[in-house]
Amino acid sequence: MADTSSMNIPTVDLLDLASGEPARLERAAAALREAFGVFGLVFVKNHGVDAPALERFYDAFSAFVARPDAEKRPFGRADLWYQRGWTPPNTEVAVAGNGQPDFKECYFAAPTPTDPQSAMEFPELYPENIWPDNAPPFFQEGLLTLGSALHDAGLKLLRGAALALNLPQDTFTAACERAPHVTRALQYLPLGPTQVNTGILWGEEHTDFNLLTLLPGGRFLNPEGRPAGKPDDQSGLYLRTRATPDAPQGEMVRGTAPAGCIVAQVGQQLEILTGGTFLATPHVITAPGVPGWQRQSAAHFMHVHTSQVLFPLPGFRTPEAVANYAPPVLAGTYDIKTLVDIGLAPPAALDKLGYRHYDRLNRMRATS
Repeated sequence: MADTSSMNIPTVDLLDLASGEPARLERAAAALREAFGVFGLVFVKNHGVDAPALERFYDAFSAFVARPDAEKRPFGRADLWYQRGWTPPNTEVAVAGNGQPDFKECYFAAPTPTDPQSAMEFPELYPENIWPDNAPPFFQEGLLTLGSALHDAGLKLLRGAALALNLPQDTFTAACERAPHVTRALQYLPLGPTQVNTGILWGEEHTDFNLLTLLPGGRFLNPEGRPAGKPDDQSGLYLRTRATPDAPQGEMVRGTAPAGCIVAQVGQQLEILTGGTFLATPHVITAPGVPGWQRQSAAHFMHVHTSQVLFPLPGFRTPEAVANYAPPVLAGTYDIKTLVDIGLAPPAALDKLGYRHYDRLNRMRATS
């Protein structure tokens, strides 16, 4: 994996977006236009995520992960398509990968209230949170507090993204009201001596299917399970930049954020709405070349509301964009299809789409 520097990825200051000062607003808008347009990713400072609380949550998550699988299994809810609770290892598969399940286990929770009407329409996308019995101290509070802080930062970035594209400020935030936002804690699992340097990845290269992803930064755990610096120079987050004539495959860039910053990534839904002006970030999580190491991280996934239509907004409907992103699709339908693709929902979930009463006439005729 080439280690192209991440120093050219712009950083946006959320205080600039909140300032109301034209020069500062334009500075932030320009950073977002370049970051989301070229890299699909921006570094964010003054984001409101509390670093000591994040470390405390990771400690609590470590205590949960260390429990036997049999103890965690009741919270692995395949019936909810793993949208809440524990995701067992080797469950999720990247759509564009080579079929290797990601080497990770996860825990999902929603930091925003469940919308009752949406839950009636898409019950698996809007379930209530579930929590482990005798949860480690600060597990529930830490995950919800982290998710809320990331969500607030994401709303500010989405308003800034609208400003950067000369759209009404609430264009993207209105589209994601009452949506199935979810926060995820991730534990990347240790590779054994025969697995390292064999092409096994912690997370296959993929693009996120949601609107915007917020990443607060993670930490490595050494073979003794203690937080430590990175084990080598090859492990971590890499992203693929937009293709150019000089680099038709894009360039692989390390996505390590500057100290004190978090990362925000464009998802497929934001790419579609902007007709490809903003780029969904192809990214990969590489494993270290030494055995026994783990990594903890977290992500907050912001979504378009399930009843919204995904299609380029009117100002972005160029012939190329329409050809690339037609036909329009309901966001909830898009979510279900993608969850099937990545292995979290069963193929039978697709039976929920479309008309399901074709046998009614036969039943009626059989009674005559």
